[in-house]
Amino acid sequence: MSMTAKMIMPCLWFDTEAEAAANHYVSIFKNSKIGKTSRYGKEGKEIHGKEAGSVMTVEFEIEGQKFVALNGGPHFKFNEAVSFQILCETQAEVDFFWNKLAQGGQEGPCGWLKDKFGLSWQVVPTVLPEMLKDENAEKAQRVMKAMLQMRKLNIAALKRAQAA
Repeated sequence: MSMTAKMIMPCLWFDTEAEAAANHYVSIFKNSKIGKTSRYGKEGKEIHGKEAGSVMTVEFEIEGQKFVALNGGPHFKFNEAVSFQILCETQAEVDFFWNKLAQGGQEGPCGWLKDKFGLSWQVVPTVLPEMLKDENAEKAQRVMKAMLQMRKLNIAALKRAQAA
């Protein structure tokens, strides 16, 4: 028997910041929106510890990808094992997303950052994967070496490294 899934929707676990995070992400991405919000009731407070009426989940959508943000408590934290890639056509796009998402967060190497909620993102120019697959291995290695020295990726610098 074949099994199919209607949709895969990432669930992002927050302590109490689900609504703030959803609103933050929707404010950054042009084609995005907030969906339904659910609230905790009195039932189960001894398990979840949340006040009745407080936000439990917020659904939101970015570029057609649906997410749910859950206020699940302080038990779990984000780490780099899961990240979201933003593929950017231009340096202006790289700069925009990097600056918006890194604000209040932490810049990392090679186009990686953690936002103010601790969620990991990769802001990647669309030309980079092609440069790294260049049939000329020396060119690809120069691009890799240049990338490894960057935080926010710089398309012009990567192209210079490839052409050197």
